Amino acid sequence: MEKQLLREPEIFPSKEVLRTILGEVYDVLEELETTLTQNEYALTFDWIYYHDAKSWLCKVSHKKKTVFWLSVWAGYFQIGFYFLERHLEGIAALAIKENSYTLEKEFGRMIPLVFKIKKQEQIDGLLKMVTFKKKAK
Repeated sequence: MEKQLLREPEIFPSKEVLRTILGEVYDVLEELETTLTQNEYALTFDWIYYHDAKSWLCKVSHKKKTVFWLSVWAGYFQIGFYFLERHLEGIAALAIKENSYTLEKEFGRMIPLVFKIKKQEQIDGLLKMVTFKKKAK
């Protein structure tokens, strides 16, 4: 069974904490964060403890727009985007490798799209989705 981590509100998910719990997957996260905070993407990463979710989540945004949410699980980190139905055609046209992500059950009008990142090879498709999300209206 999959287990979400970072459940203790008093333990901030610092680089040291993330490295300890993610192991070698942390290197993928660190490289992703480095790439996404550069000028081309200019995203900000903000770790916040959410009492309703009872866990730390990282809100990744561009200016005031939330691009995706990041959570940490046993053996991987998960990235969740939220789209409207009108965006699905554009997502299908991105030519991202099949099985790279899953579309989850609708949440109100929003459709969650989830990447479970375990390896560096998954990042290319994720970066295409980030670019798409930044431009989506």
